[in-house]
Amino acid sequence: MADFLEKGEGLAKYKSEERPRDEAVAVARFIRVPPSKVRIMARNILGRPVDQAVNTLTFSPNKTARVLLKVLNSAVANAQTSRRASVGDIDRLVVYRVYVDQGPSLKRWHPRSQGRANAILKRTSHITVVVKEAGRQARPGA
Repeated sequence: MADFLEKGEGLAKYKSEERPRDEAVAVARFIRVPPSKVRIMARNILGRPVDQAVNTLTFSPNKTARVLLKVLNSAVANAQTSRRASVGDIDRLVVYRVYVDQGPSLKRWHPRSQGRANAILKRTSHITVVVKEAGRQARPGA
C-alpha cells in the first residue's frame, strides 16, 4: 500500500493518455502543505470506498484533510462527467491510488543573532487521486 504514496511517478504517469479507461483522475498542484503531512492522511483513505473516504476526511480537523477532500470530490466528479472515463456506478467507486509528490519549496530566512540567518523551507505538494470501480480490482497488487 505504501508504494503508491511515495514521491516521484504520480503526476507524470496519470497526466498521460495511456491510463486505463475505468479510472478517473484529479490533480491538485502547488498546494501549500508539506507532502509528509499529506501522505499521513492519504494512507487513511487508500483502498476505501469513496463514501467512507469522504466521511473520514470530512470529520478530520486538519488542513490536509480539507485539501484531500477537494481533490477526491473532483475525481468523483470527473468519473461522472468525463468522456474519457467509463465508470458505470458512482456508488461503487473506491480510492484506487493516491500520489503525493513534492512541489517547489518557498525559501524564507529567519534572522538569528550576530548577523546570521537560518533557512526556512515552506514546502508544497502535488496531489493525484485516482478512483476506480470496486468490481475491477479494488486495490493495486491485490
